[in-house]
Amino acid sequence: MADSTTLDLRQLTGRFVLDGASQVGRLTYFVVDMIRGLGEVRIWWPRMMVEAWNIGAGSLFIVLLISAFAGAVTALQTGYQFTGSIPYYVVGTLVTSSIILELGPVLTALILAGRIGARYAAELGTMRVTEQIDALESLGRSPSSHLVIPRVLAGLLMIPALTVFANLAGVLAGWLSVKAVLPVTDADFIYGAQYYWRPWDAWYSIIKAFFFAGSITIISCYMGFNTQQGAEGVGKSTTTAVVTSSVLILVLDTVLTRLLLNQ
Repeated sequence: MADSTTLDLRQLTGRFVLDGASQVGRLTYFVVDMIRGLGEVRIWWPRMMVEAWNIGAGSLFIVLLISAFAGAVTALQTGYQFTGSIPYYVVGTLVTSSIILELGPVLTALILAGRIGARYAAELGTMRVTEQIDALESLGRSPSSHLVIPRVLAGLLMIPALTVFANLAGVLAGWLSVKAVLPVTDADFIYGAQYYWRPWDAWYSIIKAFFFAGSITIISCYMGFNTQQGAEGVGKSTTTAVVTSSVLILVLDTVLTRLLLNQ
């Protein structure tokens, strides 16, 4: 019985390692093929502009809304935990740093992993199971240039831009909300936000958003591009794309914080 259990464990471990290595190889080939297609600018450029507009205009409201609530909640919790021995201007520092360094880029990425990632995986998965991608390949066209590159580049362009708007909305909402629970003047908040401010904080937020955008778009397009088993496969690819992108965002958040802030 023990030998049978050990054998099953070895088989499961071996299967997991082989599947993981296979996925890494396919993803590498997928990225290399995408890089090769960058030379076909006249194909992917107009499609990229359409995708960029869809991402920016379609996601701006929900990004601003959630970031504003995050900023307001951060400010209200700061007021709840605040003690009289701490200068009031520190509230501006806490709200600004929390939004720009962490909540703005991470919440924006997680929102778009569900909205953009699910859409890309479903679109490409449907094209795969209905053989539209196969038709492109049979015509000698590059599916990467037509389908993948526009989506990836649009995400790399617009998600950092949306993060900037999210940061502004979160800080503004926190500024307005903290005045409802603490006797903080506008001058106090502005002084605290500026006192500990470093220009690197803004760059750090944008750098994180850029890496998050890459993880969302590449993973989602890869999952959709390799969809199998018809409509059921489309659903699995969409779910896997969102979950994998979300987990990768949290991993990248930890790694980038360690590399970029703890010098």
